[in-house]
Amino acid sequence: MDYQIIKRRIESLRSLMRKSGISAAIIPHVDPHQSEYMSSHWHVREFFSGFNGSAGTLVVTLEGAALWTDSRYFLQAATQLENTSIELMKDGLPSTPSITSYIISVLHEGDMVGLDGMLFTKNSLDALDREFSVASISVNPDFRPADALWADRPPLPSDAVYILPEQYAGEMAGSKLQRLRDAVGGCGAEAVYITELDSIAWLLNMRGSDVDFNPVFTSTLYIGPKSGVLFIDDVKVSDEVRSYLAGYKVELMPYDSAAGFLAESSLPVLANPATLPAALARTPGIDWIYAPSPVPAMKAEKNDVELRNLRHAMVIEGASMVNAISDITDRLGRGETVTELDVVDTLSRCRARHASYRGDSFGTIAGYGAHGAIVHYEPTPETNATLRPEGLLLVDTGGQYLHGTTDITRTIALGHPTDDERHDFTLVLKGHIALAAAVFPEGTRGAQLDVLARQFLWQEGKTYLHGTGHGVGFFLNVHEGPQSIRLQENPVALRPGMVTSDEPGLYLSDRYGIRCENLVLTVGAGDTEHGRFLKFEVLSLFPFDRTLLDLSILTDAEIMWLNDYHRKVWSELADYLQGRPLQWLEQACAPISR
Repeated sequence: MDYQIIKRRIESLRSLMRKSGISAAIIPHVDPHQSEYMSSHWHVREFFSGFNGSAGTLVVTLEGAALWTDSRYFLQAATQLENTSIELMKDGLPSTPSITSYIISVLHEGDMVGLDGMLFTKNSLDALDREFSVASISVNPDFRPADALWADRPPLPSDAVYILPEQYAGEMAGSKLQRLRDAVGGCGAEAVYITELDSIAWLLNMRGSDVDFNPVFTSTLYIGPKSGVLFIDDVKVSDEVRSYLAGYKVELMPYDSAAGFLAESSLPVLANPATLPAALARTPGIDWIYAPSPVPAMKAEKNDVELRNLRHAMVIEGASMVNAISDITDRLGRGETVTELDVVDTLSRCRARHASYRGDSFGTIAGYGAHGAIVHYEPTPETNATLRPEGLLLVDTGGQYLHGTTDITRTIALGHPTDDERHDFTLVLKGHIALAAAVFPEGTRGAQLDVLARQFLWQEGKTYLHGTGHGVGFFLNVHEGPQSIRLQENPVALRPGMVTSDEPGLYLSDRYGIRCENLVLTVGAGDTEHGRFLKFEVLSLFPFDRTLLDLSILTDAEIMWLNDYHRKVWSELADYLQGRPLQWLEQACAPISR
């Protein structure tokens, strides 16, 4: 974007700030639902800064401007902010001040900070209030510059919502709503207000297409003792869906009417302060009861129908991966030009052959060589690298199917791998196997298992900085709580029915990246005199690259695990393949021996 346009927008913003008595404006990249992916209507930070990365916050004062983002976007932000007079703040570096400390350093006692209270949660705004009050700086949560200055702002999505049949969901919406009401009553509330889009979609057995990758729809939901209200734009709802909701005594009201409705209600309403917009939290007349939402834990434990469908989704995904990867490697072998974006397109095209496919579950990471060392790299026309018959290709990809959500990562040698590549890959794979094979007592948290995946890397002074595992939704968000497997403490225990990723990695800057990821299901492992024990069932179906194995550091038990896994992959996928892809899979799943 032309930097002069950004400069003009910043000056218009400052003019509005002066009229409103605002000395600093904070503009995050988020929507009122705290979504990972959001519609273009909420890309306010991008409008004022020109920076379009998925993470970052803009701060504009009357004299300057700065943008905070993390290491994934340092290079991109530096390019996009060039000549805009917006200073890049490299978040996470010791020398970089926090947003609040920066604002306090440039403002004065009695000044006011402006922000849109719909884009900050109750918890986050309360924290800002506490920090700024020490410096006698106030916060105005009603400052919404986009409303006044973004003339051609994209409207909210108008895509139609649809019903997910019980053959996929496995439980009727009425049953879910009753379970929710029971849980809400246990918190001392009589109603609940939900803003998380995936929770609403799961509760109502409905899906949409308002954002990329996540099949959700823009709305909020109120559930009272006997009835409820879905706040949603009317144009999105067909007569069929309207009748369906009426059957559960859920009426429709405009998307932006929730505050007025809640203020008129006399019931105590449960809300999650970590996601409830601060503007609603501060609306007079609402009797809020703050506690974590019961829904994430409910939907994290998949029912038998969901799991049966998900296992089928894994077969679809595995066969699609075999078709795609065999095609890519064959084209390279014939000397054809293949790029990172070709890898992305091939994967999507192979998935799209299946009637259940509804899109990718996130932007495919196809990182060749040094690009694989960039943890969240996604190829663009500007960065698109051409593959060669050498080095490593890291592919992290997944699909959205009516049968479930998938997420898998494989590291593939495109030629004869070096000793270092084989050694490092095997260290990562050993950690992956150790976690996948774990048996643990009921009540175990992800943080207690994380070291299993890192131990072999740590022994050589190596590590990775991302989490080892995240929850995955059922035909919903690919990144789902409440469980996780990571170094940081998370009080949520792993429970039967939870689907979690197992994805250790290693990243050597300017050289290569390695990651091994499968989805695993927590299942029972039996009862002993010491209590109930759990273990993981591996769900993902695609072979690991045998040419990258350093057999000298694999144990007999690890080789047995790999052979057992590859036998399962072959038996599950062979009937869905033919011709060259079937031959490729047979070679890839051949037994491993010393």
